[in-house]
Amino acid sequence: MSKKALVITGASRGIGRATAQLFLDDGYRVINISRRDPQLAGISHIAADLSHADWAQGITAALAEAVVGVEQLSIIHSAGLLLKDNIDSVTAEDLHQVMQVNVIAPAQLNQLLLPSMGSGSSIIYVGSTLSEKAVANSCSYVTSKHAMVGLMRSNTQDLAGKGIHAVCVCPGFTETEMLSDHVGGSREILDDIASGVTFNRLIEPNEMAITLKFAAENPVMNGSVMHANLGQIER
Repeated sequence: MSKKALVITGASRGIGRATAQLFLDDGYRVINISRRDPQLAGISHIAADLSHADWAQGITAALAEAVVGVEQLSIIHSAGLLLKDNIDSVTAEDLHQVMQVNVIAPAQLNQLLLPSMGSGSSIIYVGSTLSEKAVANSCSYVTSKHAMVGLMRSNTQDLAGKGIHAVCVCPGFTETEMLSDHVGGSREILDDIASGVTFNRLIEPNEMAITLKFAAENPVMNGSVMHANLGQIER
């Protein structure tokens, strides 16, 4: 069994699914945590709903067993929740839920896995262009993705000397179900979004998978906020 492993959240679709497959193809042991099984051959799936504060209680033993014997462990926090809200409409409940999935659950997962992380391991956060800027009508999401950068930077300091690096990779507009759902499935809106990118297209999930794997395998990136967005046109 491989001594290298990836624990990833949200591999049931989009960037997470492409990333899980890429690591699997490179010989990693891959464990996914999400509500839905990604149905990828060779990947271990542990069902959990990260939106619940106590999600980890039921999977602790299974997760520990899945990483037995691992010497180099990468965690990729790919699961995310995007709601359409703004300063007038965001509720405390929605803000709590988005923060739970996008920020608190990653911190909880880190704590579960740190005892299994040797030198050469990594913690990679899937941020967003909105980790360092904002747009209208994404209040809770923008807030959570800014907080994710802070979590990554604090990890970098707390893990000094342990040989474990942390990076926040910030995808631009990617051809995923999440983005499509956010715009109501409108191809016209997606094309308009693509027109604001210097390559005049959306990013493919596999392109982001390659970027995440690079971040996970290169300690020199420790503490970095990596923007991977094909170059957005500033208007």
